[in-house]
Amino acid sequence: MRLLLFLLLQATLLGHLVGQKQSSKLDAMIQQGVKDWNIPGLAAVVVHKGEVVFQKTYGVKDVGSGESVDNNTLFNMGSTTKAIVAISIGMLVDQGKVQWDDKVRDHLPWFRLSDPYVTADARVKDLLTHNLGSGNADLLWLLDSMSTRETLEKFQLSERNYPLRGGFVYQNLMYAIAGELIEAVSGQHWTVFVQKNVFEPLEMNRTQAKSADIFEAGNYAIPYHDDPDEGLVKVRHTLDDQIGAAGMIWSSAADISNYLRFLVSGGVFNGDTLITPVTFSYLFEPHSFVTKSGFYPTQQLTNPNWTTYGLGWFQHDYRGSKLDFHTGSITGLVAMAGIMHDKDLAVYVFSNLDHAELRHSILYKAIDLYAFDDNTRDWHKEIFELYSGLKERAKEATKKRDEARVANTNPTLNLDEYIGNYNHKMYGTAVVSIDKGKLKLVFNNHLTHSLSHWNYDTFITNKEPDWRWESLVKFNVGSTGKIEELNVLGETFTRTE
Repeated sequence: MRLLLFLLLQATLLGHLVGQKQSSKLDAMIQQGVKDWNIPGLAAVVVHKGEVVFQKTYGVKDVGSGESVDNNTLFNMGSTTKAIVAISIGMLVDQGKVQWDDKVRDHLPWFRLSDPYVTADARVKDLLTHNLGSGNADLLWLLDSMSTRETLEKFQLSERNYPLRGGFVYQNLMYAIAGELIEAVSGQHWTVFVQKNVFEPLEMNRTQAKSADIFEAGNYAIPYHDDPDEGLVKVRHTLDDQIGAAGMIWSSAADISNYLRFLVSGGVFNGDTLITPVTFSYLFEPHSFVTKSGFYPTQQLTNPNWTTYGLGWFQHDYRGSKLDFHTGSITGLVAMAGIMHDKDLAVYVFSNLDHAELRHSILYKAIDLYAFDDNTRDWHKEIFELYSGLKERAKEATKKRDEARVANTNPTLNLDEYIGNYNHKMYGTAVVSIDKGKLKLVFNNHLTHSLSHWNYDTFITNKEPDWRWESLVKFNVGSTGKIEELNVLGETFTRTE
């Protein structure tokens, strides 16, 4: 008996020492990565075999104040929110209030898409799999601040791009519909449902389902963009709760550690089964093929044999196992979640830098270290070089655009002749006015751009606190010699006055 106890103690001690060794390697990579990516703040959590084996924060939540990130600092979960919405519908399935194959219109009679057949046959699970046939319409919430219902009513105008369940186009608005379905079935707004049925049972006491609530909660991250000319630039918080079910939950490292423990335990937390094994397993089954080759650039390094999508999770094979994962990206803030079920391993990363792709390095490094005891691959170096190459290609594209610009041209008309209201049937109104001698473009009283002349009748948006990217805006002169429309972001707005 004493020998058995001794051997068990030795095994426990050895496991602890191995875990410490793996954690130090992961920590060293993250520290270097934070420096190389110029990341203000970051938090990372790893759960293995039901235990939190790594939980550490780095840097600051606010460059201006210098306040450090801690385990309770709130970060935006972005699209990793989608998994929580899918879990919530799974809980309603367990309660017998809805079935995965129910028609959406049975619960949401107002639900409509542009195609009558798709509208009639769309099922509950289809809201979560990005393959109903509709094109991406994220400009609806980027350019406007309508209510959820108003946004979804506009979404009905989005044309079908491919046959029902015959393709894959990533959809945020379908998840907004899923949020509406949760309310219709449960009688509670989706934010209330997840609070009562997910956050409270998992003791996620700091987590906020409404992004607007972070200010009252306090201790939240400030979003940043790393501008090639200006360095770190503070950008506004994205508070688009009208599509909240697609990506607006905020959480912390401490809370996420409980969420990961729940995930690696098959839906059980502290001995309580929150979702049945059958339903939990269904969430992670492949439900659609990710037909767009190379959805994530990191696939150039992981070389998967297959890529699918579950209910709120991308999926591919890695080292002979299935990896379920998802990124979250909201302006100035990123997240990443990953689970390897057969290794009892889950990883989560938060950061307050726009597209800080160190998140991918942390995921795959953690898998290699904790699941395979392998430290041979320098994930930070590989991914940093990959994305640096992509940045260089983007710079080259910008350079070519600049070289194609015709110098020393003037607008065809006087600036005041560009003033007016321009309408798009789905994306609303773009109002052009003059402010301080420059054209100003305002979408739906929500998003404002000042414009600088580019060449002829084309202008370019200046970098704003809530939109750091440059976009060309082309005005088209009609046969009457007056401006009739403007083209921006791939869409045409027709002048109405």
